[in-house]
Amino acid sequence: MNSLDLPKAPHETRVVVAMSGGVDSSVVAGLLKRQGYDVVGITLQLYDHGAATHRKGACCAGQDIHDARRVAEVLEIPHYVLDYEDRFRESVIDRFAESYLAGETPIPCVECNRSIKFRDLLATARDLDADALATGHYVASRPMPQGGRGLYRALDPARDQSYFLYATTGEQLDFLRFPLGELPKDETRRLAHELGLSVAQKADSQDICFVPQGRYADVIARLRPDAARAGDIVDLAGRILGRHEGIVHYTVGQRRGLRLAVGEPLYVVRLEPDTARVVVGPREALATSRIRLTDVNWLSESVPVDLPVAVRVRSTREPRPAHLTLDTAAGTAEVVLATPEDGVSPGQACVIYADDGPRARVLGGGTIRRIDALQAGAAQAA
Repeated sequence: MNSLDLPKAPHETRVVVAMSGGVDSSVVAGLLKRQGYDVVGITLQLYDHGAATHRKGACCAGQDIHDARRVAEVLEIPHYVLDYEDRFRESVIDRFAESYLAGETPIPCVECNRSIKFRDLLATARDLDADALATGHYVASRPMPQGGRGLYRALDPARDQSYFLYATTGEQLDFLRFPLGELPKDETRRLAHELGLSVAQKADSQDICFVPQGRYADVIARLRPDAARAGDIVDLAGRILGRHEGIVHYTVGQRRGLRLAVGEPLYVVRLEPDTARVVVGPREALATSRIRLTDVNWLSESVPVDLPVAVRVRSTREPRPAHLTLDTAAGTAEVVLATPEDGVSPGQACVIYADDGPRARVLGGGTIRRIDALQAGAAQAA
């Protein structure tokens, strides 16, 4: 086996590298080239609107494509740019807008990995007779004793991206490789300097790539100009406290920007798209104990009915102990949190781990569709 767990000499192993133009994927290409692999770089052009083309921290447009091409020239590897704009708009951007209008808080990075990078790009890599597709994600995969590969949290906890990759299938994992899963970020930058790459000090991608300056509502207004409608801001008992210009301007857990003079801090507890209401309440009304999931992707070889696990309900939080009830036939699950969490929002991902350890295995995950809060019902009844 070579360093990618493939039964070939490196020079006989073709690896397609998904090159976004950033330092991480560039280092992956450089490391594999230095190890003697037959490396082919592919960059996806996903969008190209003026506000983001040269925006610091963007990816997959304008300057980033130019940077990926320069890296490929330095490494002396073939490099191709594929126009995936139509696919990206239909599979990611349009769904993003629809989800926000439905009162959810979507994660387009998950859908991009699921629908574009690990489906369409993976198919392209196979068409090029590649043995593997490598990316710059900070996540680890390892061979399992019973066959196939398992997905694990990365060595660098600050960079771990396993939350965004839970929807990867077992078949895809067999073909994917993540060379940075066992490296800290500072080592990646050191290697970029060592390899003579111009992107060694390039800023990391931030926020959602197709949203200039992080203004989600502006993008949604452009895509669905007639969809947003004004409505009431109400408390848990239904009393009107104010007005808003559209639920797309709010997310569950939000405190800033409510513009309410009520004498106490209030948070967005839920969004009601049918009535265009923003429901607010005290912080304790955000406490969530039970989560219902749909579109569950299960990666473990065993399929238990009930299982103690750890779950992550936001990318910035650590996995917390929970209990899982799984229905793989229906693609649904129920998660009961050992300790209630605040700010759990429909549309977000709930990622399931074997435990809460720093290198825990990813067992799967799903989309949060319903949350059962501890205090909201009691407050309404009062």
